[in-house]
Amino acid sequence: MAHKFKITAAANDQFKFAFVYNAEPIVWSENYQQKASAKSAIESVKKNAPGAATVDLTKGESGKGYRFEIDASKDEQFFVRFVASNGETMVRSERYKQKASAVNAIESVKKNGPEAEVVDES
Repeated sequence: MAHKFKITAAANDQFKFAFVYNAEPIVWSENYQQKASAKSAIESVKKNAPGAATVDLTKGESGKGYRFEIDASKDEQFFVRFVASNGETMVRSERYKQKASAVNAIESVKKNGPEAEVVDES
């Protein structure tokens, strides 16, 4: 399967993960102090992303619960965050020139995330 969650080592003996397609990151996490926390976050994304709402912050929309947020950067590009029900950002994407690319990233996580293999490269 081309889609994978990859756990890698991060600075200060921490861990991070990325959801990748053919080695290209679609979304990635912040650092976790323990590998178990990174694995737990992956399982949460796999479980909660498929049914999560998409909120377009650039249109003034808001949301609660697990959700994808489309936002704009200062240079007027678009990026995606997947936010947990407690309001914490779980993963984010790169910046895209087109909003449609941000939407495609969301659809990829929703569709391919639940069955994606988890690879530990730490």
